[in-house]
Amino acid sequence: MNRRNFIAGGLVGLTGAAYGLGSRSQAASRTLTSIPARPKNIARNGSIALIDRAKQAMAVHESSLLHTDRIGIADYSLHSAKERFHIVDMASGAIQSFLVAHGKGSDPKHTGWLQEFSNVPGSEASSGGSYMTSESYVGKHGTSRRLKGLDPSNNMAEPRAIVIHGAWYAEPEMVESHGKLGRSQGCFAFSESDLPVILERLGPGRLLYADKV
Repeated sequence: MNRRNFIAGGLVGLTGAAYGLGSRSQAASRTLTSIPARPKNIARNGSIALIDRAKQAMAVHESSLLHTDRIGIADYSLHSAKERFHIVDMASGAIQSFLVAHGKGSDPKHTGWLQEFSNVPGSEASSGGSYMTSESYVGKHGTSRRLKGLDPSNNMAEPRAIVIHGAWYAEPEMVESHGKLGRSQGCFAFSESDLPVILERLGPGRLLYADKV
């Protein structure tokens, strides 16, 4: 699978004009073509259904965000073997898609399917809703990015230490060997090779939206 090709444009209705959203930081958007992406049309796997929800969430939380040029969308309707995390450029409609793990508490039997969300400390589950990306730091998983939960469904994200980080169990080889990714403790865990792209594209002050249809 060619994991490093770039697509631009692509989806009807995902342009900045259609969404009425753009970047508050033109400098941030200039780097869009500097990092390659994989060719993946999210309409093919059903994630397009979450675009409107994510747009509505961005409108609700816009005053809390520093940038509205890009949005991260985790479509937990899909199996963990699928590239179900999407970064959408709101001006061009360009989309990058990645593997992402979900929490143990959301999939106790390790089926690869997220069964339910939870915001309860100690649940080790993924939480649905709107997040704002915050500062990066170096912790037990290496370079990671903190998240602030913006909704009642995920407002415990900070005390639960729900963050973006890389993990061995989120590598494509896990899918090849086991047919699914491993599970996190509720964090958005990505392949180590994908993590730099995620951290750059979803820098501080941007929206990350997680849900299932």
